[in-house]
Amino acid sequence: MLRLTPDPSAVVEDVDLALSIVVPVYRSAECLEPLVDAIGQALRPTGLSYEIILVNDGSPDRTWSVVESLCRTHHEVLGIDLRRNFGQDNAILTGLRIARGRAAAVMDDDLQHDPRDLPALLARLEQGADVVYADFRMKHQAAWKNFGSWFNGKVAEWVLDKPRGIYLSPYKVIRREVVELICRYDGPEPYIDGLLFQVTARFDQVPVEHHPRYAGRSNYNFVRSFSVWARLAANFSVRPLRLVTWFGLILGMLGGLLAVVVVIYRLAYPQYFEAAVAGWASLMVTQLTIGGARMVFLGILGEYVGRMHTAVTGKKPQATIREVLNSSAPAAPSRRPEAVIPVAVSFGG
Repeated sequence: MLRLTPDPSAVVEDVDLALSIVVPVYRSAECLEPLVDAIGQALRPTGLSYEIILVNDGSPDRTWSVVESLCRTHHEVLGIDLRRNFGQDNAILTGLRIARGRAAAVMDDDLQHDPRDLPALLARLEQGADVVYADFRMKHQAAWKNFGSWFNGKVAEWVLDKPRGIYLSPYKVIRREVVELICRYDGPEPYIDGLLFQVTARFDQVPVEHHPRYAGRSNYNFVRSFSVWARLAANFSVRPLRLVTWFGLILGMLGGLLAVVVVIYRLAYPQYFEAAVAGWASLMVTQLTIGGARMVFLGILGEYVGRMHTAVTGKKPQATIREVLNSSAPAAPSRRPEAVIPVAVSFGG
């Protein structure tokens, strides 16, 4: 059983923290100070020891300057500056490798995820779950993002065998042992929820409120959201390839059956076949439809081949760190704080 409640008779060491909060930050200079204050107001009354790990994902604005200022004034804040923008999941995994808490929380930087919900999530973690998601019943975001979240969930049910009742929320808490397991993944394009479903089946969720963004606007557009979906679809299962195979077999059998029908019809009713060729429009529609399907299938195959090439060549790092602030203890070997070079690691088919 995970013990998160403080023991009054024990002296809390820096390396024996109850909770590590990993926050990937990008263009969020105005949100960080209110976020750190809100986390403190939520957790200080509980008596839990905690650290806040702010991972600057190559933000081009003054976000890193704000992180440096917070590290000077708040001993519980750790700052990690990545050398360029690697993506949200890469930044999260970098922070998890440095995290020292007996549990780790992952949340956004814009205060749409309320830190006051952390005690409820941790309480459910103590009941035996390995991962506890915050379940947002109503989200303050664009309608296409809500549809994308629903679609991602359906794909995850098929690809990852995700239970239907579990919502893949970016706000979650994770048990220490599970954090160490997913941190073994060194591929260049990680997907945190996909990794979690590869190593455990003990999931739970807590209904919480989704708040409006504190400042600024979302950095996720359609292209970035599609990239996240592609990681989910192609990184953790060969089922999309099997779908291509079955679809091809069905089309081939259907084409063969229609060819037989046409030959029989031609032999049985030759009077209905004129010299002029008929059916040009329907033939072109059929060709365009099949041609489009072929291009989609080639795209799926190319996605797999491209990801395999990137992982095997080892030329694309998962993340590279420029600077770490307020890191008072060395990271364990499985949580390397330096540049992570991808190595092909299998997490199931």
